[in-house]
Amino acid sequence: MSDLGNFFLEFMKPFFGGLLAIGEGIVSGLWKMLNIVNYYNVIIKYKESLSGFGIVILIINIISILLLYALLVYGIYVVVKRIIKFRKNMRKEEELIDEIEKLNTQVYKLKATNDKFIASLEEEENSEVDENGNVVKKESRFFKLSQIDEQMVGYQQTPGNNTINLKDFCASFRNFAASRLGLYYTDKMIRLFIAAFASNRLIILEGISGTGKTSLAYAFGQMVKNESAIASVQPSWRDSSELFGYFNEFTKKFNESEVLRNMYLAKYKDDIFVTILDEMNISRVEYYFAEMLSILELPSQDEWIIELVPNGWENDPKLLDNGKIKVPNNMWYVGTINNDDSTFMVTDKVYDRAMPIEINDKCEPFSAPDTEPIKLTSDYFQSLFAQSEKDYPIDESMANNLEQLDKYIIAHFRISFGNRILKQMYQFVPAYVACGGDEIEAIDYVVAHKILRKFEQLNFSLIKNEIDGLIEFLNNTYGQNKMTECIEYLERLKRQYR
Repeated sequence: MSDLGNFFLEFMKPFFGGLLAIGEGIVSGLWKMLNIVNYYNVIIKYKESLSGFGIVILIINIISILLLYALLVYGIYVVVKRIIKFRKNMRKEEELIDEIEKLNTQVYKLKATNDKFIASLEEEENSEVDENGNVVKKESRFFKLSQIDEQMVGYQQTPGNNTINLKDFCASFRNFAASRLGLYYTDKMIRLFIAAFASNRLIILEGISGTGKTSLAYAFGQMVKNESAIASVQPSWRDSSELFGYFNEFTKKFNESEVLRNMYLAKYKDDIFVTILDEMNISRVEYYFAEMLSILELPSQDEWIIELVPNGWENDPKLLDNGKIKVPNNMWYVGTINNDDSTFMVTDKVYDRAMPIEINDKCEPFSAPDTEPIKLTSDYFQSLFAQSEKDYPIDESMANNLEQLDKYIIAHFRISFGNRILKQMYQFVPAYVACGGDEIEAIDYVVAHKILRKFEQLNFSLIKNEIDGLIEFLNNTYGQNKMTECIEYLERLKRQYR
């Protein structure tokens, strides 16, 4: 045999030798345990000493050995029985799996047949024969949306004021709210609210109760001559069907929500449409609004599609496409949030995709001239934002400062801006400047409310020694006390956990 063969045999010998030794040891042990001759020889050896109490000991030992034998046999019996039972169960499971597969195949075939049957019934249910024997369609399952189709026959868009700029619009909006509605807001609050339309489709107004959050969104609808729709969020809301409505299988009708009706109407007009989600965190926002958050993140508006029903009927509303509706480009959502113990916390995922605006103070009443509302088309409104990006782009030095701030926060707090927030900032800041505000003021607000907010998720004991360093960095980079919102937030965070 070659050296290589000898090497292989020698190398594997300890392993197989060990296995053989284990087998020999088991056989040898069982032989010693079960060999009655061994016990007999011991008794013969000590028989002269076994008298009186020794006999009792012998009997006890014999009984003990017999009991151990019985236990060993019983243990082997139980193990064998369980193995047999396990194998039977495995066979039964395999048989059940085969049966389930057969049943699934039958169910699939029955479902296909049932779908065809239901389709024919639906066709039958949605048509009827008139007195002349003609087949006519019944009432649409989308009653409210079909009503809009009827109302909008021959509709012509009312022209808007396509000359006003964002700064003048903000001033007019503030005076209109004060003079016509008795609602008072600061210049900064109006600028923040209007500029938010440039960067996000979801605007969150948050703060303590009674500061005019819902009123601000309502007043905006009055200002642009297109009343905002209000959807009162309920604690039971768990999915998007609560937001848009649902198909009732019993009545064969779709229960349309006001949100869906407003969305459908927006498809006919070029007005600015706002839907108010009142007390939106009384239920979990990421449950019922998750689909909309995902859709509005898609880069192409052609992909902003919501499926209401799985298929289309012939008498469905005109602007539905095979049971689906496209989210119109002229629609925004404004959610109001009360920060108290009776509501759910809004997750970071939602805040990242929205523009939060805090309203914690009431503005003092002021004298305002009587101001008329201003009709604005959505196209012109959005063109003002596009123009602001050309007229007031973020300054190059300010962009470099943002990059340095991003690096600093990553190094000291392990948090990054992210491309989404940067994109929103490059849209929000120019719009805020066009509304009459300062660039540094807008950047300060976004950093404080979109980035530093994330500190609340961190363990404060791990970052408390870094807070003063960040305040110093902000003062050195942007100027002494220029980033007032950020510094006030950081000081408040220090006091809160002191």
